[in-house]
Amino acid sequence: VKNTSQYFGPKGSIAKITNGMNCSNCHLDAGTKPLGLNFGSVYSTYPKFRERSGTIETIYKRVNDCFERSLNGIPLETGSKEMQAIYAYIKWLGQGIKKGEKVKGSGYENLPFMTFASNPEKGNEIYKTKCASCHQQNGKGVLDSNKIMYIYPPLWGEHSYNEGAGLHQNSKLAGFIKNNMPQPVDHRHPSLTTEESWQLAAFINNQPRPHKDVSKDWPNLSKKPFDYPAGPYIDTFSAHQHQFGPYQPIVDFYKKFSK
Repeated sequence: VKNTSQYFGPKGSIAKITNGMNCSNCHLDAGTKPLGLNFGSVYSTYPKFRERSGTIETIYKRVNDCFERSLNGIPLETGSKEMQAIYAYIKWLGQGIKKGEKVKGSGYENLPFMTFASNPEKGNEIYKTKCASCHQQNGKGVLDSNKIMYIYPPLWGEHSYNEGAGLHQNSKLAGFIKNNMPQPVDHRHPSLTTEESWQLAAFINNQPRPHKDVSKDWPNLSKKPFDYPAGPYIDTFSAHQHQFGPYQPIVDFYKKFSK
């Protein structure tokens, strides 16, 4: 989890099957940081039905989703010792949590919506002052001296997460940013405002990144997230509004639709 690229990156010692990011670039502190996409509730809540695939997914499937999307690579064999090691780690972290229970601090924070659309240009200005010193102005991040792993991961470009990754939804990225960036901050001591987090997410996710065929995602279109940046949709809101907001009218539509 901490050294994924060492084993599976472009110079991986086992296989060269990912973009060079580590699992811990998103799942902070090796999946243990509250509101840092931690693994605390994974073992207690899987297997479970996920609307994105329209199927019941196992932990193995969920891990491989990250390999294919966030790491823009190919899946691991379920029986491989590396996959079994990841599974054992997730199980170990979930010790003592009742089946079906989701612990506080899991995942990311759902931020309050803004009443207006996010503006990537405003996000760019915030990025220059708050983020570029680590992730670089070109968004390509910084590799270690051995050019094997990222000290600061790329936020866009060929070595970043692809269009099918969860963080490509602005709500997820904004919630992640608010409680974790710029490091070292946490949910108790954030340095960015909610608006800054939304604007940054809009800018970052508006940059070029690897393509992923998502045509089979969300087979039930009525369950598609309000901020999913790729159609089709069952509503009449524009793709631009789905990507940048304002989101409340979209959420209100689906609340009425589901009744």
